[in-house]
Amino acid sequence: MAKFFVPGSSLAMALALAACGQGNEQQQQAAPPPPVVTAITVQGAAVPNIIELPGRIEAIRTAEVRARTDGIVEARLYREGTDVAEGQPLFRIDQRDYRAQVQQAQAALARAQAARVNAASIVRRYQPLVSERAVSAQEFDAAQATLRQADASVADARAALSRAQLQLSYTIVRAPIAGRVGRAQVTEGALVSATQATPLTQVDQMSPIYAVFTQSNAALSELINQARSGGLALPNLSQITVRLTLEDGTEYGPTGQIDFAGQTVDPTTGSQQLRARFPNANRALLPGQFVRAHVTAGTIRNGISVPQRAVQLSNQAASVMVVDGSGTVQARPITLGGQVGSNWVVLSGLKPGEKVVTEGWQKVQPGQKVRVQAPNQGGAPANGQQAQGQPGGQPAAGR
Repeated sequence: MAKFFVPGSSLAMALALAACGQGNEQQQQAAPPPPVVTAITVQGAAVPNIIELPGRIEAIRTAEVRARTDGIVEARLYREGTDVAEGQPLFRIDQRDYRAQVQQAQAALARAQAARVNAASIVRRYQPLVSERAVSAQEFDAAQATLRQADASVADARAALSRAQLQLSYTIVRAPIAGRVGRAQVTEGALVSATQATPLTQVDQMSPIYAVFTQSNAALSELINQARSGGLALPNLSQITVRLTLEDGTEYGPTGQIDFAGQTVDPTTGSQQLRARFPNANRALLPGQFVRAHVTAGTIRNGISVPQRAVQLSNQAASVMVVDGSGTVQARPITLGGQVGSNWVVLSGLKPGEKVVTEGWQKVQPGQKVRVQAPNQGGAPANGQQAQGQPGGQPAAGR
């Protein structure tokens, strides 16, 4: 009967291999599967070019009401903080001295007119006597000169009367424009002066109203270069629309249009001034108010936008998680433009065809393998892109 002999070294090797195989199998069973994320494939499309700028509200017209004559303020004739019409009385200044000046001027005019009548009658009497040599030519010339002097005296007296009446009219201080009148800066009994142009109050025309903001000259030049290269469709200045966000974060309803662009650059800031005109029927916008303007400066022809939920914001920097061809996620810094509906416009950092994680990026780390799930499988929109709409909303923090 044959006997088989297994050397001790061979038996030990077999046992070691068996143990390694069992260990690898256990490690494979213990390794977790790659996390599942939802991603979209970004595509180039026409998107609005939204520029966000800080600005201030300014009245479309502002009139400082100042004293144009000297005197004591007798009464304030308006209610502070209300709307007034053009020409509406605001203050009354003591009129007695100016009425006396008007009466004095009227008397001087009457005296000049009487002298003129007398001079004219002398000329009429002398005229037929000159041909009869009853009156010398020298006497007739003197009579005519006296008449011309009387005419000048009448004109001078009329001008003095007009001036006196004008000074009297200044005692009733009227609103130079229609608008919202401010608080009175003088009270009854105060002495005001025309030479010092004592301020009395201010009237602001508040509907429509201006929003004034600035943009760097470099950014405006880049905008023009993009339009010239064909990457940006830029409309005429009057067709550029603007929406406002108030200090409390709410959006002002009516839209405005750019009506002025400065043609000079501020040498201290390197910026140019822009101005938009807004309706303000309900007086929601007040002069001096801080706002943020969302300027729709044309359309980016081949732009990229991603959902807000895909963007991580940290210390004024933005980034997204991108899945490469091997299924590995990498953090990608991006430059954001404005917001269109629930999407961010991406100015740089992404290219069409790349996959951006929209759901589940908070549970993965850069360099980690993931399994990509289509958006419609997770209940999200099939293409991960919201419809193009009006710009608005607040910046969304990364989830």
